[in-house]
Formats: sequence, C-alpha cells, structure tokens
Amino acid sequence: MTTATAYTFTATIEIIGINPFVFVPEEILNHIFEKASKSKGPIPVKGAVNSIPYTQTLMKFKSEWRLYINTKMLKNSPKRIGEQITISIDYNAEKRAIPIHPKLLKALNDDEAANSVFQKLRPSLQHEIIRYIAHLKTEESIDKNILKAIDFLLGKGKFVGREKP
Repeated sequence: MTTATAYTFTATIEIIGINPFVFVPEEILNHIFEKASKSKGPIPVKGAVNSIPYTQTLMKFKSEWRLYINTKMLKNSPKRIGEQITISIDYNAEKRAIPIHPKLLKALNDDEAANSVFQKLRPSLQHEIIRYIAHLKTEESIDKNILKAIDFLLGKGKFVGREKP
C-alpha cells in the first residue's frame, strides 16, 4: 500500500456489542466513497493501525459507518476500548477471492442435490461457506465440516450458524 494515497487520522476505540470499532471522519469517508464509486453496502479498505498493515471492510451499522478493529489489526483490541490509535485507510480495489477448498469442490461435484442448493445460495452465503472451510487448519476438521456443509445444503442440519440454506 502506498501511504501517499491513504488518509490518516487518530480515533478512540469504542465498542458496540462485543465489537471494537472506530468512526472514520466524514471527509475521509467521502474520499473513500468516491474511489469506491459507492456509498452503500460493505466497502473493502486497507491501511495500517499504529503502523501495522491491515485489510478490512468498512461497514455501516445503525446509520453510522464504522471501521471494526479486530485482533488481527490490533492485538487485544477488545481490551483496548478508550485507547487512541493512529489509522491510515484507503479504498482497496484488490479482489479478495478465496479459492474453494478442493475437498469441498469434490464433495459438491459428487452430490448433485447439494451442489444445486449451493449454486442457488446468495453469493454472500456461498462465500461464507467457502471461507469457513478454507480457514480450517486440520484435515480432520476440514473433512468433518465438509460433511456438515453438505448435510446443511441437503436440509439435514445446521452450519455456519444457520438452520437452513
């Protein structure tokens, strides 16, 4: 990331529910909206928190745009409410595609009914399932959760916090 195009500001970490966040100044938001060619829906951003690079998504919640500060961005962020931090932020035009795990792809190809349901899911739920499987660490967890995902798609159980697809 080139810091010449990023916008820098300081903010105090706040919390809503269990989620630490900062408000992004309106002037900076307007620059990001212009670069993103939109001011609705999630907006991918990148930058640095206290000089540590991050990629994140700018979200609007309860009529306010918020940059959520997770523990990848700032160690122990939930315990740092009230702390003032320095943030650089810019629109992130890079694609964030997560490749589908080969075992999930094989399971979907092997089960026509599950694949049909998967293809009809809204893209955000497809992405959530792909991301969940992709971030598992052990082969045992991957295998177990692919079975759960297929059962979920067939209406036989819960997956990613949902009762039905």
